[in-house]
Amino acid sequence: MSYRLLTYAAGKEARAGLLVGDLVYDVAGATRKREWSSVMALLGEWSAAKAKLTQLAKKPGKGGMPLKRTKLLAPVLYPGNIYCAGANYKDHVAEMERAQGREPGPTMKDRGEQPWHFIKTTRSSIVGPEATVKIPPYSHALDWEVEMVAVIGRKAKDLPVEKAMGCVAGYTIANDLSARDVMRREKNPPASPFHYDWVSQKCFDGSCPIGPWIVPANEIRDPHNLGIKLWVGDELMQDSNTSQMIFNTAEQIAMLSSRVTLQPGDLILTGTPAGVGMGRKRFLQSGERVRLWIEGIGEFSHKMG
Repeated sequence: MSYRLLTYAAGKEARAGLLVGDLVYDVAGATRKREWSSVMALLGEWSAAKAKLTQLAKKPGKGGMPLKRTKLLAPVLYPGNIYCAGANYKDHVAEMERAQGREPGPTMKDRGEQPWHFIKTTRSSIVGPEATVKIPPYSHALDWEVEMVAVIGRKAKDLPVEKAMGCVAGYTIANDLSARDVMRREKNPPASPFHYDWVSQKCFDGSCPIGPWIVPANEIRDPHNLGIKLWVGDELMQDSNTSQMIFNTAEQIAMLSSRVTLQPGDLILTGTPAGVGMGRKRFLQSGERVRLWIEGIGEFSHKMG
C-alpha cells in the first residue's frame, strides 16, 4: 500500500502524519515511538523509519483522521538547508534570454559547466498549503516558479552521480517565489560581485511555499519524466515536464555533495520550467491564488496577501 508523509496541525502543535488512502495517522502514536513526532525526526532515521512506515501503510489500523478535515502544514518543518537550482530547465532558460532581449544560447551544461545553486533561508521562507504569502513592500514584480523538490534522507558527501539518488527520501513541490525587481543593485556595475541581491530577491518571509506532502522516492518511477504545472487563479502559466531539466537530480546532488555534506531534511529545489511571469511581464497581485501540481506527487495552493 502506498503512503504519503506529511505534517499536520494538532491544535497548536505540528505533528508527523502518514496518509494512507484518504486517512491520516499520527506517526508517533501509530508506531509507538514518541521521538517520531516530526518529519525531521523521521528523516534523521530514514532507513528505519521507511521500513516501519511501509509496514504501517499495509495495516494502518484504527484512529485515522479524514484528510479533508486535516489542516496540512509544510511537510518539512523546518529543513536544514534549501538549495535551489538556477537556470536548470531548457525551456525556462530560453524564455529568460528572450525576456532580456537576447537570443537563446548554449546552456551551462553545453558550456561544460556544473550545476549552479543558491540558498534560501529556512524558518523565514517555509510556509505550507493554504498559507497567505504577503508580497514584500519593496517589490512590484513578484514571480512564481513551480519546482520539484528532492528531500534528503541520508547524510551524503562526495557522492558519484550513479549513487546520488540513494540519499533521496522522497519528493515534494515548492514555489520558489522571486522578487524580480530587486534582483540587481543598479548602482553597482554588472561586473561587481555585489550587483546581485539574492536575499531580497529570494529570501523574504514566505518565499518558499511547499506541499502538500512527501512521496517516497521508491513510488516515483522516473522523477525526470513528470508533468509539472502552475496556475495563477484559473490561468495556466507553467505547463512542462521534468524531462526539460538540464542537470538531472543525480547530477545536482553529486555537485552539491562535492562542496557540502548534505544532511537529512535538506531540500533541493531542482529548477523551474518556462512560463514564469518575467517572460510575460505579468506578476503576482495581492488576493491571487497560486496552484501547483506535479504528476505523481500531488498539488497544493497558497494565496498572496
